[in-house]
Amino acid sequence: MNWLLLCRMLGLLAMLVGGSMVFSLPWAFPEFGQTTEFEFHGFWGLISAIGVSLGVGGTLSFLGRKEHSTILRKEALAIVGLGWILAGLLGALPYLFSGTMRDAETPMSIPDAVFESVSGFTTTGASVLTELEDPTEIPRCIMFWRCFTNWLGGMGIIVLFVAILGQLGAAGKALMRREVPGPISESVRPRVREQAIVMWVIYVVLSAILVGILQLEGMTIYNALCHTFATMATGGFSTLNGSVGGFNSPLIEYTIIIFMIAAGTNFTLFYLVTLQRRNPLYGEGWWGRFKPLFSDVEFRAYLTIIFVATIILTMDLLWIEHYQSVLDAFRNASFQVVSIMTTTGFGTDDFDRWSEFSKGLLLLLMFVGGCAGSTGGGLKVIRFVLFAKIMRLEIEQAFRPNVVRPLRIAGVTLDNSLRHDVLVYFCLILTIYIGSWMLLAAIETDDQWRDTTLSVAEMADEHRPHRAEKLLDCASAVAATLNNIGPGVGVVGPTENYAGFSGAGKVLLTVCMLLGRLELFAILVLFVPSFWKAH
Repeated sequence: MNWLLLCRMLGLLAMLVGGSMVFSLPWAFPEFGQTTEFEFHGFWGLISAIGVSLGVGGTLSFLGRKEHSTILRKEALAIVGLGWILAGLLGALPYLFSGTMRDAETPMSIPDAVFESVSGFTTTGASVLTELEDPTEIPRCIMFWRCFTNWLGGMGIIVLFVAILGQLGAAGKALMRREVPGPISESVRPRVREQAIVMWVIYVVLSAILVGILQLEGMTIYNALCHTFATMATGGFSTLNGSVGGFNSPLIEYTIIIFMIAAGTNFTLFYLVTLQRRNPLYGEGWWGRFKPLFSDVEFRAYLTIIFVATIILTMDLLWIEHYQSVLDAFRNASFQVVSIMTTTGFGTDDFDRWSEFSKGLLLLLMFVGGCAGSTGGGLKVIRFVLFAKIMRLEIEQAFRPNVVRPLRIAGVTLDNSLRHDVLVYFCLILTIYIGSWMLLAAIETDDQWRDTTLSVAEMADEHRPHRAEKLLDCASAVAATLNNIGPGVGVVGPTENYAGFSGAGKVLLTVCMLLGRLELFAILVLFVPSFWKAH
């Protein structure tokens, strides 16, 4: 392992994270309309965090200042894995230095702050904060930083890093390959810096459009920015206790649905549609422009799953939950399906009160996730498409052993190594899920769990699930964090949070968020002793 090179790259990354905190400072001033008086603690908490981040970054950069070796596979994995951990730790400093309160009586602990920070950067949207609308508990400038971490992590802090440092060349390509999710190579391969810049330009343009639309629909600039950050990053952090449902606006909800779908789409397709020179094979006119989008196998499967799940959930809400209006049932069903499918985690209704079938359907969608190359989490639609094709080939070979068919998608024959990669990933994610679930259940003692049960009045509510179902709650929490969703069911439902978990439990769930965001390997290799040995 080239330690000096690692120091130099992590130092630059630390300074990038520290510099990004500057954008939160203006919201501490009453002139920006979010507070009636200067937020002293929030402002100086950010200033202190910026100072520490720049100090750490400067020190690491100084140590590695003379090292300009090529970034190899080991270094790329280490930079991405340690870079995200470092960003999560530095991102927690504003919460700690500002004295942000977890609830009315409890300040955030170190595990709380790191959990909240990593949740933001990994676009999970899980939270330990109880009261989001009270500036005395969480200053507005700190709230802005909380939402901004969603946006920074959405497209990827390493992708931003590569876009800014164009001289990385092939090393930048190695870094991006470790961070941008997806099991297959992108069809468009411009120079690595160009690719990183194009992805961020599309990301920024879509974000700017959404900010403008949300303002026209009645949001303040502050709320429009914060909810745009969370929507485009599929992060789910909101400034309201009731999430998007707190605005009580069907227009805002449908707008966010459209942009959540866009955020869960492979951004390479947007490049093909908007910036790539038109391919004559696609034909002329508007269809020629949009054909790359709708001819993509993964995108079609993605839209099909959303459509079918929405129809099923709408019917269930009408017949089982007795919604009075078809439009209301469709609005809530479509919003929750898209929010969960894209791993955004916004809420407009307490789906924890819905039928067991509805909750089961949403739990399944948690594992599917968005498209490869999107800001969404989960296992990715393309993996399920490939898995279905692999299973069909295996079943056929059971009764036609002499017939060997290649694995094809969209007419392209795929390498057999990809079949192996997909199956290994499914097995590995299942193993990690079960192991984390059992470990969390062991960490959270039964007595401690009973201390966080519902009040007597809430327990009497027949429409609300019993909160003390520890095993199921732990399963939901691990699924929601490993797939970067945020809210789950039960104790971590859409109207609840993760504050009731122990410090050790929060650390485990924080690791799950990092594993899910970096698709396992960039974190797992950090625990392999031979990984750290010299080349």
